[in-house]
Amino acid sequence: MRRVVKRLATQHDCVHYCYEAGPTGYGLYRLIRSMGYECTVMAPSLIPRRPGDQVKTNRRDAIGFAKLLRAGELTAVWVPDEGHEAMRDLVQARTAAVETLRVHRQHINSLMLKHGRTYRRKMHWTMR
Repeated sequence: MRRVVKRLATQHDCVHYCYEAGPTGYGLYRLIRSMGYECTVMAPSLIPRRPGDQVKTNRRDAIGFAKLLRAGELTAVWVPDEGHEAMRDLVQARTAAVETLRVHRQHINSLMLKHGRTYRRKMHWTMR
């Protein structure tokens, strides 16, 4: 990515990078900013799109993003630092683990009920 960023910067006088926020995180933003260039991360849901425009290609998206960036019609998202992003990832992982635990408990309870095994006490999932 460093080579691509430098190559684009040498070919043009003024360079401003932008891309859609996605599942890969904000490492690209931090890399471009550390190299001394402007970068904007856009919210995918806030990018203006025409109703009939359903074809998505990289080239077409890049041209559209350049036009929208030049017109000032893009909405930037707040980019968290490494600490905020790590904490957010941790919270998301914990939430996913809790949800998985809940689903598996329901499956086990359903299986036990199907085979006529009932737990006679108040709480199903205690240390006992």
